[in-house]
Amino acid sequence: PLVYTVHDLRNPHQVDPAPHRAALDVLVPAADRLITLTPGAAQEITRRWNRTATVLPHPHVVEQPRLSLPRPSRDRFRVGLHAKSVRPNMAVLPVVRVLAETLAELPDADLVVNVHHEVGDPGAHAHAPDVLDELRALEARGLLHLHVHDYFDDDALWDYLSGLDLSVLPYAFGTHSGWLEACHDLGTAVAAPTCGFYAEQRPCLSYGNTAEDGLDGESLRAAVLEAYRTRPAWRASGAARAAERAAVARAHRNLYHDLTR
Repeated sequence: PLVYTVHDLRNPHQVDPAPHRAALDVLVPAADRLITLTPGAAQEITRRWNRTATVLPHPHVVEQPRLSLPRPSRDRFRVGLHAKSVRPNMAVLPVVRVLAETLAELPDADLVVNVHHEVGDPGAHAHAPDVLDELRALEARGLLHLHVHDYFDDDALWDYLSGLDLSVLPYAFGTHSGWLEACHDLGTAVAAPTCGFYAEQRPCLSYGNTAEDGLDGESLRAAVLEAYRTRPAWRASGAARAAERAAVARAHRNLYHDLTR
């Protein structure tokens, strides 16, 4: 039997949605059972293919003991945007411009932007000199702190996320996010775009950003100001996350058992 988990209704690594859509048009009708992460995604699957998907939450991605460690204390409000390798679904510069302008008005607030070395490598697939040039210009004006580095290992990534008060996902299209799950594990608030179903995945702030309509800068500004004012601390306990993961494992086991008996 074929069990397919529909994590992405649109592939965040592809500019053209057609190849992934064509793959889904084969996989989703052919699968014996479907799983997805949110009710909204399940509704979209029903609308597009007249199939019912079982909704199961994404399990925790940070392991113990890190999952239960207290967050570091800070005097300043730190917002982070990790541009990674500037994959196709990222609207990095439009989002950074709004963040830089907004945080410049706030006392004791910092903007940290991280990007991988390959963005500056002419031989790399991810080469995006225009992005790097503007980020460096904004840093020179004192509007952000730019860190260019290799891929983080897990410990470095958890340190980075734990050091943020707000992580902004700069996506113009997408469906679900493992990054959002890691932030939930560590107690870092997230500002997620209205494309996809991020707000159904875990508690977060939302702002308007879609491939069709572009960035709603005012809603992003409002999300940052709300985070600055309220300092949301959405974090599940280690015990709750462990119980959730066990429940997800049982659900998978039962599903596989039903298909194979």
